[in-house]
Amino acid sequence: MTLEEKRTRMMEIFFETKDVFQLKDIEKIAPKTKGITPMSVKEVLQSLVDDNMVDCEKVGTSNYYWAFPSKALNARKHKLQELQTQISDAKQRKANLQKAVEKATIGRQDTAERSSLLKELEALKVERTQLKAELEKYRECDPEVIEEMRNSNVVAKEAVSRWTDNVFALKSWTKKKFAFDDSRIDKAFGIPEEFDYMD
Repeated sequence: MTLEEKRTRMMEIFFETKDVFQLKDIEKIAPKTKGITPMSVKEVLQSLVDDNMVDCEKVGTSNYYWAFPSKALNARKHKLQELQTQISDAKQRKANLQKAVEKATIGRQDTAERSSLLKELEALKVERTQLKAELEKYRECDPEVIEEMRNSNVVAKEAVSRWTDNVFALKSWTKKKFAFDDSRIDKAFGIPEEFDYMD
C-alpha cells in the first residue's frame, strides 16, 4: 500500500466516524478497519497533520486528532478558487501576449521588399565589421590617439623630472649629513653615472 493510499484510508476513518481520537485509538482502529500497518500509523497521521488535513490539539498530556468533512470541503473549495484565479490570470497573460505578438507582426509581413532589405542589412553589417577591423589597424595614426599619447608623455616627463629632483635632493642631503662624495653615494644607492634630467 502506498503512502497516498494510507493517507486516503486514514482520512476515511475521520470522515466516517466524525469523531475525535487519541493516537492510541487510531493505532487500534486503522489496522483493523483500513488495513494500515501499525508501524506506519503514526507516520501517516503526522503527514496529514503537517498538510493541515487533520487537526491536532494537545489537551493536558494527550494529543487529540480530528478531521471533519466540512473542513475538507472548505479546503477543496479554497484550493479550487485559487486554481481558478491562477487560470484566469494565465488566460489574461496569454491574451496580452497574443496582442503583443499581433502588434509586433504589423509591418513585418514577409514581402519581397522586406527580404531584400534584410539581405542588404546583413551585407552592411558584414561590411561594417570589416571596416572596423581595418580602422583598428590604423588606430595608431588616429589624431585623437596621437594627442592622447602626447598628453600622457607630458605627464610622464613631469613625473620623471619630479623624481630626478627628489634623487638630487636626497644626494645633497646625504653629502651634507655624512660628508660623502658623489661617486660613493651613486655606488651605495645604485645611481648610474649618466643620471640626469631628461631633455
